[in-house]
Amino acid sequence: MARASTHVVVQSKPARPRDPVASGERDAAHNRAAGHNYFLLDRYECGLALRGTEVKSIRQGQANLRDAYGLIKDGEAFLLNAHIGPYSHGNIANHDETRTRKLLLNKNEIRKLHSMTQIKGHTLIPTRLYFKNGRVKCELALAKGKQDWDKRETEKRREADREARAAVNASKHRHKG
Repeated sequence: MARASTHVVVQSKPARPRDPVASGERDAAHNRAAGHNYFLLDRYECGLALRGTEVKSIRQGQANLRDAYGLIKDGEAFLLNAHIGPYSHGNIANHDETRTRKLLLNKNEIRKLHSMTQIKGHTLIPTRLYFKNGRVKCELALAKGKQDWDKRETEKRREADREARAAVNASKHRHKG
């Protein structure tokens, strides 16, 4: 015969929702100017060698990739000019905001990127910083610089697409009535 259970389930308060940046649901930093100033050819996911206060600052949304770029030197990849603001609760050992940070890629990727960046006009541009399994990742794009006329052409195409979408939406609304 089965015993009656005396176990009582106590309802605990619901768990506080996690920060969307820290849980990897939203980008920590995004480089919007990259798509405007460059043709983004290839994208690579790489890790970043960071200090603890840098990770905490990124979680607070204090990262900026606007003037940042990648560099390959002596078989290693580096991220230069990426601005990560000081940690608000940091002490005297807080990090330098624009220090050079090492990018974590495997040797084959580094070799491939090095050969591609030797081509005139090609460079490495970080497009976004995000969290993946609690680690900060950087999306690095192989990019080719746009000329002014390229930017105008892109803007014309975008405007034409916008007008076409508006026309399609307008015709849908007319037929419903």
